[in-house]
Formats: sequence, structure tokens, C-alpha cells
Amino acid sequence: MKPNIFVTRMLPEPSMTKLKTYFNVTINPDDRVLDKHEIIEAIPNQDALLCLLTDTIDNTVIDAGKKLKVISNYAVGFNNIDIKTATARHIPVCITPGILTNATADLTWALILAIARRVVESDKFTREGLFNGWAPNLFLGGDVTGKTLGIVGMGRIGQAVAKRAMGFEMKVVYTSRTDKKISNAQFVSLNELLEVSDFVSLHTPLTSETKHLIDTDQFHRMKKTAYLINTTRGPVVNELALLDALKTNIIAGAGLDVYEKEPLITPGLLALDNVVLLPHIGSATVETRTKMAILAAENAIAILQGQKPHAIANPEVLT
Repeated sequence: MKPNIFVTRMLPEPSMTKLKTYFNVTINPDDRVLDKHEIIEAIPNQDALLCLLTDTIDNTVIDAGKKLKVISNYAVGFNNIDIKTATARHIPVCITPGILTNATADLTWALILAIARRVVESDKFTREGLFNGWAPNLFLGGDVTGKTLGIVGMGRIGQAVAKRAMGFEMKVVYTSRTDKKISNAQFVSLNELLEVSDFVSLHTPLTSETKHLIDTDQFHRMKKTAYLINTTRGPVVNELALLDALKTNIIAGAGLDVYEKEPLITPGLLALDNVVLLPHIGSATVETRTKMAILAAENAIAILQGQKPHAIANPEVLT
């Protein structure tokens, strides 16, 4: 008899075919995020749970899954899951790191260029029929080439963003928990990074230490001509402080793919032209999302077959 798995949202093929060869698959039939009570109702008889970063998998959800043997998260992060409870229950929590590195780094650069060169504003202006020809002061933005890029968090994605900066002849400074000895990049304190950077790009994981890492004091340390880019986790930035910094021109602009209380967006941000707002699409390429889905499926299958998964957040449960 096949084991049972509950999938909280339809994933790209061929991951679903792969899951169906090994599991009896139950899928959320609606293209929306389930609330945790709906997940609780769905998992009492499930051997595996394949969930998304948008799903809340807290202790009450995990406790409801009396038969759970694995939680496979379709994400590189796992701050949506109560790791402590899962570990206490000896339930492996699997993740999908590495795959989305290039897609997220590319999107980071899309935001850098879009906000610096006012691409979104210019597109709207043109579509509204307001373009009457070239003008010397029309949508003046900021240079990117030759400027200083500050990277907060020098993991896989941070390093990929830094690599792309070489093509723009940028000086790269970074801060991280340790000096990574990155060639062509200078390790500095967060305060120094904020003070010297023309672009500040966030790539640190969300922890108790990094929540609101960028707050009012940090914005006041930044140049008035600087831009903030966030493609990591929304709560790393105090969104109300960001709103104030943008409205009062403490910084020049921002590009966001993630939000503090996602999917809610601080209302005032929507009215500003000096911020580019994306709907969390950092990994949203066909190739990347498909590879992530396959890896999430393979992780769940590996655990149920008594094999080592590709990536696990709490490896101590396997010992």
C-alpha cells in the first residue's frame, strides 16, 4: 500500500507525476493559501506533508499530523515551520536550497535597474499616452555602473548578486556573520556598509536577530541617494520605517519582492513612485520552480524510503 501525502498547493509538473508514482496524493483543489485549520483537517492520516513557505506549520498543525514522517517545504527557508516541535517529534523538515540562487540574483538585479532608472514609472507614463518626445529632464534616475553595492548576507544568493556586479564595474562591500574572504569584495560592518553604499541589497535569512535589521536608525545612516533592495524576507525590514524613509526622501528609493506581513503591504507604499513592488517572484522562472518542485518531491520520497534527502533543516533527527 502506498503512503499518503498532502500537498498544500498544486506544483509544477513533472513533480506531481513523480509524487503519484510513490504516494496516494491529496492536493488542495483551490489555487490559494490554506489557513492552518484547513491543513489540520487534512493531515491526520497523512504520512507526508509537502507545504509552501506561505503555509503556517506550527505546533498545532504538526501535532495534528499523528502519522507524519516528513515535512517537505517547497522553499529554501523554513521560518514557516516550527522546527523545534518537528524535531521533538523526530520529523525531518526538508528544504530546497541552491536551486533558486540564480533566479533570485537575476531578479535582484532587475529591481536594482528598475528602481535606479525609473523603469516602472516610465512604462506607466508611456502607456498613459503622455510621452511627447525626448526631453533633457524626463525621468532622470541614478547611475548603476561604477557605484557601490552593499550586500547584507553573503550566502549563495549574495555571492551570485556580487558576481553580477562585476559587469557593472561596481565596488562591492558586504557584511555577514563571518568574513567569507570573497575576492573583489570588502568585508565591513553593517553600519559602514549602510554609510558607503549606493545600493543596499538584503540576502540574510530571517531569524530573531535579523527581524527589523533595517529600521529607522539604519535608514538614517544611508545616503539620501541610496536605494534599498529586499528579495530575502519581508520582516528583515521595518516596513513602516521604510515608508517614512521613502516619503521624506531619507533614501532615494526601494525595490521589494517580499513584505513584512505578506501578502499585506503597508498601504502607503502603494501610493509612492519611488518604490518598485513585486509579488514575491524571486524564484519565478519555469526552470527554477520546476526544479524546486521535483526536489521537494524527491526529499519526501527519500525519507519514506529510508534514504538521505537532498537537503534537511534538522539533520539531527536522522541520527
